[in-house]
Amino acid sequence: MPRAGLTPERVAEAAADMADAVGLENVTISALARSFGVADASLYSHVKNVRDLRVRVAMRAASDFADRITAAVAGRAGRDALLAFANAYRDFALEHPGRYAATHIEIDPEVAAQSSGGARIIEATYAVFHAYGLTEPDLTDAVRLLRSTFHGYVGLEAIGAFHDPRDVQASWERGVNALATLLENWPSAAKS
Repeated sequence: MPRAGLTPERVAEAAADMADAVGLENVTISALARSFGVADASLYSHVKNVRDLRVRVAMRAASDFADRITAAVAGRAGRDALLAFANAYRDFALEHPGRYAATHIEIDPEVAAQSSGGARIIEATYAVFHAYGLTEPDLTDAVRLLRSTFHGYVGLEAIGAFHDPRDVQASWERGVNALATLLENWPSAAKS
């Protein structure tokens, strides 16, 4: 019988919670073992090493992130879908900073294929862009612009970098609406 009721799923969930509380970089085998009240060796029957542990957090986070995004955009299109996507993205990143950080770690494609989370995020992202009629390479360029904009905004917001008295939510909404206008008027690479 596993000690402390440990399972690979329970270990990954506890690691994800710890990442949200103290940062992904502070999730270690020792710290997690202490949280369960067990010796480090007790965790090694559930995870190979700290890299494996963080990859498991990333896989769980991708699934959670995908759930959030797909629920937000379901039945929506165009500007409405983009706003819902953007808000789901921002909310997840701010509510789950450790899980969000984990979604950015490099994972071996064979390992990533064991979970549908990453693929569902990509599908939901491209579904949002469908209404804008973009084709390659414009589609990839637009996705990269929005992803980097959202990532930068939530990263700055998370560290309290917006000191101006202007309401942060109002700026977010204005920015997302500006991005929607840009997508509606995207300059085609074929014309460049």
